[in-house]
Amino acid sequence: MNKLGLFGFFVIIASLLFSQIYHGVSISGLFDLPAFLIVFGGTCGAVLVQSSAKQLTHALRLLPQVFFSPPLPLHKQSLLIQKWSDKSRKLGLLSLEPNANESLDEFTSKALSMLVDGCEPLVLQEILQQDIDLESEHYERSAQIYESMGGYSPTIGIIGAVMGLIQAMGYLSEPDKLGAGIAVAFVATIYGVGFANFIFLPIANKIRLYYQYIALYKEMTLIGLLAIAHGENSLLLERRLSGYLDRGSY
Repeated sequence: MNKLGLFGFFVIIASLLFSQIYHGVSISGLFDLPAFLIVFGGTCGAVLVQSSAKQLTHALRLLPQVFFSPPLPLHKQSLLIQKWSDKSRKLGLLSLEPNANESLDEFTSKALSMLVDGCEPLVLQEILQQDIDLESEHYERSAQIYESMGGYSPTIGIIGAVMGLIQAMGYLSEPDKLGAGIAVAFVATIYGVGFANFIFLPIANKIRLYYQYIALYKEMTLIGLLAIAHGENSLLLERRLSGYLDRGSY
C-alpha cells in the first residue's frame, strides 16, 4: 500500500474542507450535481472520443497503482541474479533450466528461458529491450489519457461556468433562483481546475513513476542475465547491479 499517495489525497480534501469551515461557509457549497455532471461527464466524454477501447481499458486498470507499490522488489531480484550467476559458473547455463520454471515474473521467466536455450547475448538484448520499450510506450499512452483529462477538465469547467451564468441571467427578475445559476458557475470552475490538478495530472505522473520503476527492474534483470551469459565474475556483477539498487526508489 502506497501510504504517501493516500496521505496526499487526505491532505487535499482536508485543506479544501478546512478552508470552507474556517470562513464559516457551509461545506455543502462545494457540492453541486449539475456542475459535477458538466465537468466530469464532459471530460470523460472527450476522452472517450480520443481514445481506443483497448488503451482506455488499460488506463483504467492502472488506477490501483496510484495506491500500491510495484510487486517487484529490486533487492530480491539482485540477490536472485547473483545466485544464478554463481550456479551457472559452477554447473553451466543449462543448470538454470529448473529456475526458469519457478514462480518468477513473466519478463524474468522469459529472459531466463531464452538464456538457457542458448540464445545469443546480442539477440537476447535486442528482444528483451524491445519488450521494455514497447511496454513503456503502452504505459505512456495510458498516462497521456489522464494527462488529457487534466487538460480538458479546466476548459470544460469554464464551459460549465458560462452555462451557469446564462442560467443566472434568465432569473434576474427572480433573486431567489439567481443563486442557483451563480453557484453552478463558480463550482464548475472549481471542479474543472480541482479535478485537473488534484486528480488527473497526479495520476498521470504516478503512472509514469510506477513504470519507471518497472522499467528499471527489467533493465537490471536484462543487464544481470547478459552478464551471466558472458560469464562475468560475481564481484563485477554485484557492482553492476548495485547501481540499479541505488536508483530504485518508489
